[in-house]
Amino acid sequence: KVKVVVCLGGFAYDAACSQFEVRPRPKFGHGVQAVAPNGLLLLCSYHPSQQNTFTGRLTEPMLDEVLARAAELAR
Repeated sequence: KVKVVVCLGGFAYDAACSQFEVRPRPKFGHGVQAVAPNGLLLLCSYHPSQQNTFTGRLTEPMLDEVLARAAELAR
């Protein structure tokens, strides 16, 4: 049973919010969490693109932290 969805980037977050009917929709940002009406948790991260990683907007420890939090919340 799925408990957590990690949204890699704003596009994925918008699509997941639409799919799971999240309203109101919190503003996207790294580490932002939103809960769907069915209890599913959406957890946001900046997309691991070259643009984000080369500029330091997203670092490896930042992504590791989001994925570790997702794993913990999914237990």
